[in-house]
Amino acid sequence: MTGFLGATMLWIKAGHVIFVIFLMAGLFMMPRFFVYHQQCAVGSDEDRKWIEREDRLRRIILNPSLAIVWVFGLMLAFNGNYWGQGWFIAKLVLVIALSGYHGWTIGYFKKLQKGERPLTEKQLRLLNEVPGAAAAIIVILAVIRP
Repeated sequence: MTGFLGATMLWIKAGHVIFVIFLMAGLFMMPRFFVYHQQCAVGSDEDRKWIEREDRLRRIILNPSLAIVWVFGLMLAFNGNYWGQGWFIAKLVLVIALSGYHGWTIGYFKKLQKGERPLTEKQLRLLNEVPGAAAAIIVILAVIRP
């Protein structure tokens, strides 16, 4: 094992992958929740239940997972000194974009909390495809390193 992480590198990598899985699960779920949330009347009991579900997903899965993914990912990047490699730069750009998508989901959650419904169900269903496409490209970049 090389780098400052030494023998712990594999544990950090395992943790990184585990929390990426949690993050992706949350990013797949949240827009789907939004689709169902928008189908209920603003201010109804069902509306309040969806707000609670979305808030729990945000607090318990999405936010902690994103933070841990970034910490472990940066540790691995510095350990492997990947900063000058093209595959890593492309992956990093996509991870930043996916982090922005996470931010968008939190912002949309706050709009739903206020009773706003700016997007259609169809738009939300299309946006639900973003994390899957990003994940596929990120995995190819990280594993194949073209």
